[in-house]
Amino acid sequence: MFEVRAKLSQSEFASIETLIFESEGMENWNLYENFDDKGYWVQGVFETEREAAAGKDRLISEIDFEVEFSIMELADADWKDSYRDHFHPWSIGGLHWVPLWLKGEYSLPDGDEVVWLDPGMAFGTGNHATTRLCVEQLIAYRGSAADAKVARVVDAGCGSGILAISAVKLGFERACGFDIDEDAIRIADENAAVNGVEGDRFRNSGLDEGLEGGRIDCLIANILANVLVDNSRLLVDAVAPRGWLILSGILSKEADDVAAHFANASVWNSIQTDKLEEWASVRLVKAD
Repeated sequence: MFEVRAKLSQSEFASIETLIFESEGMENWNLYENFDDKGYWVQGVFETEREAAAGKDRLISEIDFEVEFSIMELADADWKDSYRDHFHPWSIGGLHWVPLWLKGEYSLPDGDEVVWLDPGMAFGTGNHATTRLCVEQLIAYRGSAADAKVARVVDAGCGSGILAISAVKLGFERACGFDIDEDAIRIADENAAVNGVEGDRFRNSGLDEGLEGGRIDCLIANILANVLVDNSRLLVDAVAPRGWLILSGILSKEADDVAAHFANASVWNSIQTDKLEEWASVRLVKAD
């Protein structure tokens, strides 16, 4: 096995994230944010050195910035652990996100809930500031919801299903998600099974179909700023009266513009922007 790896700037990370998760043939690549060194990394793992070089060359041809890649051979043991060093347990408000390989040794406080995660390649573990921002808002919404059991929570662009699964663990029995990527839905279903989350929670669809019917009490869209803005009318109309719209995948420098764009809808009781490192979320609460 051979690893291709490069450290990125935050803006490069955001740019390459879209490419990897929305393009065919990028299954060998993974992105992660290392909270220990506050670094952003792209990593690809390939069977042969020739495939690694070809994968590197293809990625370079698809990006519009220069970055220095390294290629190194991995022993089997190194490959199995190559991404584990970057993912550590984290928790917010009594909910814990823990790598699956720590199951059996992780000490969970009484009364707390856990989401078990096995990142594999190409899909996230929640080890990203935008996911944490969304979780903080989800916990805040639980505190305001009249009845979490009946509130409809939808994660638009659910990826590996972490946010919807987290919502179930927080007591939102009607939580679900959708994504345009079929592989994302497969991984989300697998993650749900690992966590004992039952039901047909995830479906393969775009925003039009996924938001059909509206009346969503808490709509989470952790995507990208330009996608959020381009689809703002769909997102706004899907939120029920007194419902929350939680937006993320937004660079801190983009947050004010995104908030201002959505504020033009003039249907909100409140708008709040939160930032974590170089990322941001925007929370909008709809009027009656």
